[in-house]
Amino acid sequence: MERYQTVYQGASAEITEKKSRFIAAVFPVSSEEEATEALENIKKQYWDARHHCWAYVIGTEQVTERFSDDGEPGGTAGKPILEVIRGQKLYNVLVVVTRYFGGTLLGTGGLVRAYSSACKEGLAHSTIITKIKGFKLKIRTDYNGLGKIQYILGQRGLSVLDTVYTDKVELTVLVPDDEEGFLMKELMEGTNGQAMTEKTEQCWFAETEEGIKIFEQ
Repeated sequence: MERYQTVYQGASAEITEKKSRFIAAVFPVSSEEEATEALENIKKQYWDARHHCWAYVIGTEQVTERFSDDGEPGGTAGKPILEVIRGQKLYNVLVVVTRYFGGTLLGTGGLVRAYSSACKEGLAHSTIITKIKGFKLKIRTDYNGLGKIQYILGQRGLSVLDTVYTDKVELTVLVPDDEEGFLMKELMEGTNGQAMTEKTEQCWFAETEEGIKIFEQ
């Protein structure tokens, strides 16, 4: 998978259904151990709640999915939470929905709607990003070729991490794996083969409100 959506910053959100409170907590997680730890923290935080229902999707190539109804009728809580995560095509995410019972039974349909709605609300308050698999590319050119290279990079929306000016110009650029072939061809044609390129480290990266972030995975 060369790009996928995930949670960058989790959040909490609450809905009320017939006096029952449903509190959703969203976490970015990269392992089942992280998910278990986050779940245990929620159980401690809301120690007096009746149910802590959850689901997670972990991994991108070999995906692990788990869910729990935690005492609610089978199929009314964990699976609906998982379906919302799947529906939004999110990976490496845990959603826990804690319920404080309000005294009125909601029925299976009501529970499904409530847990689904709480999950959606939690995700709506979270920061979602698209992580892209790519690499850092160094491009060396003379000053005559700089304008053309900047134009090509701008047209493709590629991020320049660094520019060093000496007798030549060296740019360090983040390139998605699936853009490599097109970019190399355009650089070659646009500079008549004068630009020198060197692939350096592989990485994952994403556009965030704070700018470009680079990740290990």
